[in-house]
Amino acid sequence: MAEPDATEIEARVRAIAAELAPLEGPLLPILHAVQAACGHVPAAALPVIADVLNLSRAEVYGVMSFYHDFRAEPAGRKVLKICRAEACQAMGADAVAARALAALGVDWHGTTADGAVTLEPVYCLGLCACAPAAMIDGRVVGRVDDARLDALIDEVLA
Repeated sequence: MAEPDATEIEARVRAIAAELAPLEGPLLPILHAVQAACGHVPAAALPVIADVLNLSRAEVYGVMSFYHDFRAEPAGRKVLKICRAEACQAMGADAVAARALAALGVDWHGTTADGAVTLEPVYCLGLCACAPAAMIDGRVVGRVDDARLDALIDEVLA
């Protein structure tokens, strides 16, 4: 699917921002809503959000780039997140991460060439007792070992 043109993005973002601007602290809700609507936060959205909220583009970009959940580029059809927090690392997440990176042939935040999957690090899924943990399209998976990771990769590539 083709990226909408700048005029279409501006209209969509202005509508979202106008609806959410009256909230207290509206920047994060607006960024979340734009990403939900567009699949990412397009560069063309940043000056529009800045204008609506009377902020600089640098302020909007700084907030967007600070939070790992916001993307500047569209994600793959599936998003696989692997926990990189200390509890998961203590239980073998480094090996899980290395296996996922190698199996998918991408780096963190990368998307496979066919657009099937984006691999992202996440810094706690709240599943510490079942570490190491992963998330596939919002579904958490605990006790990820080689076999479970292979099954997740097969799922995202299917």
